[in-house]
Amino acid sequence: MPEGAPELALMQWLSPGFPTGAFAYSHGLEQAVALGDVHDPDSLALWLGAVLAHGTGWSDAVLLGCALRGEDLDALDDLARALAGSAERLSESAEQGAAFARAQSGLRGVEQRARMMPLAVAEAARDLDLPSPRIIALFLHSFAANLVFAAVRLVPLGQVAGQKVLAGLHPQITEIAQRAAAAGRDDIATSAYRAEIAAMQHETLDVRLFKT
Repeated sequence: MPEGAPELALMQWLSPGFPTGAFAYSHGLEQAVALGDVHDPDSLALWLGAVLAHGTGWSDAVLLGCALRGEDLDALDDLARALAGSAERLSESAEQGAAFARAQSGLRGVEQRARMMPLAVAEAARDLDLPSPRIIALFLHSFAANLVFAAVRLVPLGQVAGQKVLAGLHPQITEIAQRAAAAGRDDIATSAYRAEIAAMQHETLDVRLFKT
């Protein structure tokens, strides 16, 4: 690839325009807004920070890091499915991963199996000559950005307020990515209990804008 092309390719794959349907998922955030846990920029920043550091953000980052180091994708995919805390969390990652794989196959002409989202990204990103922390950081940024966009609609928040929240998460995302790049399966642990419970409760929310 020409100089700079790997970064541009990864940015394209993780952009809102890439056809993974990420805009349709809120990762339980819709329920958190309904409960009043998230109601302004500060509470959104706290909620997102907890999910990134102690919830799916951390576990997905470690799985991605393990896959980029060459560990078996099938085994990691099985682990990712086992780590899903609810039916909605499982479908969210599985459906986005399958859509990502389909898009990769059409874009690059390389057949890619449907896997959970972090493993689907890892399989494609193995072909890029990029440091693992950079790939993981951009993956986490995309994850957080999608949830910020959801909060702009749900809370609601102004566009500038949402961007401030996202910018405020940059140091944390960078730090998590650095740690996850060197972490192994035994380092995976989650404790974002309230976010997990919100994801479960969302399954029976009467009026929903998002699938999760």
